[in-house]
Amino acid sequence: MQKFIAEPSFWEILPEASIGIMVVRAMKTADEVSSEDKAAIASILNEANATANQHLTSNTISENEVVAVWRRAYQLFKTKKGARCSIENLLKRVLKGNPVGPITPSVDIYNAISLKYALPVGGENIDAFVGDFHLGIDEEGGKSFLPIGEEENAPTLPGELCYYDEEGAVCRCFNWRDGQRTELTDDSRNAILVIECVDGARLPELHAALDEFADLMRRFLGAEVAAKGIVTKDNPEMTIVE
Repeated sequence: MQKFIAEPSFWEILPEASIGIMVVRAMKTADEVSSEDKAAIASILNEANATANQHLTSNTISENEVVAVWRRAYQLFKTKKGARCSIENLLKRVLKGNPVGPITPSVDIYNAISLKYALPVGGENIDAFVGDFHLGIDEEGGKSFLPIGEEENAPTLPGELCYYDEEGAVCRCFNWRDGQRTELTDDSRNAILVIECVDGARLPELHAALDEFADLMRRFLGAEVAAKGIVTKDNPEMTIVE
């Protein structure tokens, strides 16, 4: 992978969006993270679950603006029936009193950032990519995609917004469903991390989230932040590997 590229087809439907991108290298594996640091990460995740309540002004999940803005965005492209933004799924758990629990240290950190700022956050194993990392509309559909936890190919739909590389889709329906090929695991060392914002008024929060994300990855996973920046319509590409 050399670049992250948000294609013109993305900006045509979401011109006010901004995408935070961070590349981290030499992360500790899950086994290398001390029990004390795992406990600290779990505490940060617990605090984020509690903090997330400030974003929930209605008991109807779709009536909360941090979710409603994504519901509107998802109406602008073809989606699989029932597909929802990743932050909606996390906040729904908080609303139902079923807080997000620990999975693996790297994932726990990005879930904590997602909950605290009510912004979708994801991560991929950068070593598994083939070619550049793109975000755009798949006009023809049919990009290969094996969802996490599944055994059968579930290709993209014509007109679907997805992340992809030369091998196929990486994450379908914008940030709805991640694939096995590039997923972060307990043994991942190098990652590309993404924070998404479709509300132009929340750009300052995106900056804050990205900075805090970087600090946590350094502090708890010993990661080297090799690249960090925000992609916008006026700056639609970011170099990932020099």
